[in-house]
Amino acid sequence: MLKKSFFVGLLFLVMGSIAQAKVLIPAPPDLAASAWILLDANTGKVLVEHNADEQVPPASLTKMMTSYIVSADIHNGKVKETDMVPISVAAWQMGGSKMFVKEGTQVPLIDLLRGVIIQSGNDASVALAEYLAGSESAFADVMNQQAELLGMKNSHFRNATGWPAEGHLTTARDMSLLARALVQDYPEHYSIYSEKYFEYNGIKQPNRNRLLWRDTTVDGLKTGHTEAAGYCLVASAVRNGMRLVSVVMGTSSEEIRARESQKLLAYGFRYYETGQLYSKGDVVRENVPVWYGEENSINLVVPEDVYLTIPRGSRDDLEAEILVDQTIKAPFSETQELGRLSVSYEGETLLDMPVVAEHPVDRAGLFSRLWDAITLFFVGLFS
Repeated sequence: MLKKSFFVGLLFLVMGSIAQAKVLIPAPPDLAASAWILLDANTGKVLVEHNADEQVPPASLTKMMTSYIVSADIHNGKVKETDMVPISVAAWQMGGSKMFVKEGTQVPLIDLLRGVIIQSGNDASVALAEYLAGSESAFADVMNQQAELLGMKNSHFRNATGWPAEGHLTTARDMSLLARALVQDYPEHYSIYSEKYFEYNGIKQPNRNRLLWRDTTVDGLKTGHTEAAGYCLVASAVRNGMRLVSVVMGTSSEEIRARESQKLLAYGFRYYETGQLYSKGDVVRENVPVWYGEENSINLVVPEDVYLTIPRGSRDDLEAEILVDQTIKAPFSETQELGRLSVSYEGETLLDMPVVAEHPVDRAGLFSRLWDAITLFFVGLFS
């Protein structure tokens, strides 16, 4: 059973004094696109969305998943950046955007990864898929397995490139989840998404993400275009330590996908902020009674760093509440949930997480346990 307790000290420590005026957030922009979403990469908080779960062709946004799997295999030691990857006829013959690799040659894996990310090379994507999984169809199976692990519930991949294929679909929300994973899981390769040019085989090609030239805070991610998909762009930017990810699907031109992405990012940075409320181990409740233990009380702490994305200027209006187990009995470990911490804003719960003991507490000796049992009996009798 949990006992309610308002932790007022936390509010004053983290939030400051109580604000009087309500923070007003203007309506988000209406975009010239079929679907879009904007989220904070750190907290996962969705700030804006429209048709975010509508299945649409991803075009070359598909290559984000291809690069994610390549990075994962490098990280896990399955392949190396220096591996020489053979180029098959199938890879060489791919149409559309190309890195211009030659059939029968071998190319360093890291060069092919750059060709996928910067040049959106269909040939490079197929070469990597064949090298990692034996065939592009087998690689597509890996892509779908990875999508499931990332929580991409409405995506299905049929190839490594985004080449039009029946049933090859995704959503704006799923692309935002993939973008967030790329940023967080493999930062050493995510940095490639910010590179403006890549030259291979004497051919220098620019990154198709126009925002890299227009906004110095933008450092990725990927463009896509087919007739069915329209012009799409997944973008990410960092300002004052806050990273946002925008996904814009189904616009009518390269210029419009860049412009509409700028609108989303500008809105998010102007009207929202992300900050750290707690560090791992911060004490949120002191001297909580412990029964049957070698210690009579324990401090409760948060088990991990805590960040929140909130309307800019609303920190003083946040409310924190702690629900603590009414009777905490030893033994328990430092990972055992002993209560819950919630933070809300205007009635909306923004955070709900367990609180744990500052350190483990072992069971006391027999005499101490008997004394506690008698005490608890009378406490229950007269409470």
